[in-house]
Amino acid sequence: MEKKEQKPGFNGKQMMIWLAALAAGGVLGSCNWTALNNFFDFIAKVYTRLFQFVAVPTIALAIMTTLAMLGAKKSTGKIFFRTVIYTMLTTLAAALIGVALYKFIAPGNLPGELISGGQSAAAAGLDKTTFYDHILSVIPNNIITPFASGNVMSILIVAAAVGLAIASMKQSEYVQTLLKGILGLQEVLFTLIKALVWALPLGIVAFAAQLARDVSAGVVVGSLAKYVAVVLSGNVIQFFIILPLFLLISRVNPLKVFRGMLPAVLMALFTKSSAATLPVTVASAENNLNAKPAVARFILPICCTINMNGCAAFILVTSLFVLQNGGVALTLPVIAVWVLISVFSAIGNAGVPMGCYFLTLSLMSGAGAPIGILGIILPVYAVIDMIETAVNVWSDSCICAIVDKQLTEEDVAA
Repeated sequence: MEKKEQKPGFNGKQMMIWLAALAAGGVLGSCNWTALNNFFDFIAKVYTRLFQFVAVPTIALAIMTTLAMLGAKKSTGKIFFRTVIYTMLTTLAAALIGVALYKFIAPGNLPGELISGGQSAAAAGLDKTTFYDHILSVIPNNIITPFASGNVMSILIVAAAVGLAIASMKQSEYVQTLLKGILGLQEVLFTLIKALVWALPLGIVAFAAQLARDVSAGVVVGSLAKYVAVVLSGNVIQFFIILPLFLLISRVNPLKVFRGMLPAVLMALFTKSSAATLPVTVASAENNLNAKPAVARFILPICCTINMNGCAAFILVTSLFVLQNGGVALTLPVIAVWVLISVFSAIGNAGVPMGCYFLTLSLMSGAGAPIGILGIILPVYAVIDMIETAVNVWSDSCICAIVDKQLTEEDVAA
C-alpha cells in the first residue's frame, strides 16, 4: 500500500504561538482595563461568529459528502457502529465518575432562602417543556429553519438524508453533477477554515483575556464549592485519565493525539460550543493526526452532536444535587435511573453554549425539583461550560483517532 502523504501538522512553533497568545491574554485580562476588556469582547465575538458561520456548512457538507461517497458500503455501517459504541462507553464512564465523586465529596444541602433567591435567576417558562418537546425540536419541518437556527441535530438529520439519497442515485447524470458541486463547496469551505485557524492566535488572546477577567472578578467563588469540585474533578479525571486509557487500550498514543488536537481543545474551551469548534476539530484531525478524511468528516460531525461526556457528568451531578435539595433520597435505584437519563439526555443535547444548562433545567422542572438551585449555579456555569466543552471535543478527538486507527484504507473503501 502506498504511504499516505504527510500533511503539515501542528508543529512546535505553532504550539509556542498558541501558548504565548494564551499567556498574553491571561495577563491582559487580569489587568481589568475597561477599554481593553471591551476590545477583547469584540474580538472574541467576531471569532465566535466566524466559526459558527463555517460550522453549519461543515456539519452538513461533511455528513452529506461522506454518505454520498460511501453510500451503502460496509464501511459506512462499520464506522457509524464503532462511533456509537465508543460514544456510549465514554459517556457512561463520565457519568459513573460523576456518581463516585458525588458520593465521595458529598455536597450538602443549601439554605432554603438561598434556593428561593436563585429562582428568579433561572430561566422561566421551562416548566411546560417536556422531553418530547426536545425531540420534536430536532425534527425539521422545512429545509431553511435548521440552518437558520443552527440546530445541530436537525442539520445532521437533513444532511444524512440527502447524502443517502445521493448515494442511492449515483447512476443519475444530474446527481453526479450535484455531487461534484457539493464536493467543490466543501473544498472552498476547508480553505476558509485553514485561514481562520491561521489567524486564531489573536482570538486566543481575546478568549483568554475574557476568562482571566471573569476569574479575577470572583465568578468562580461562591458557596457551591463542593458541588463545583465534583463537576470539575469529574471532567478533569475524564480528560486526563479515562479518555487516555481508551486510547492506550486501542494502542493509540494519547500524547500524540493531544498534541495534534490541542487547537480544537483550546477552541472548545473558549467558545463553549462543540459545534462552533467543529471546523477546527476536523482540520486538526486531518492535518495533524493524518486521519482519513472519510473517517474524520463522518465521525466528528456526528460526535459533536451526540458525544457529550462533559455534559453527561454535569447533568447527572447537577440533577442529584438539585433532587437532594428537594428532599429526594438518593438511593441506588434513583441514582441508576438518573445515570441512564443523563447519558441519553447528553447524547440528544445540542453542542451549543449553555446547552447542558437549559437541558438540565428542563429535566428538573419536569421532575418538580427546586430549580432555584440552577439560578444559584448560573454565575459559576460559565467556567463549568468551558471545561465540559473541552472534554466533549477531546472525547470526539479520541474516538476519531481510535476508529481511524482500527480502520485501514481498504476497510474504508470496502
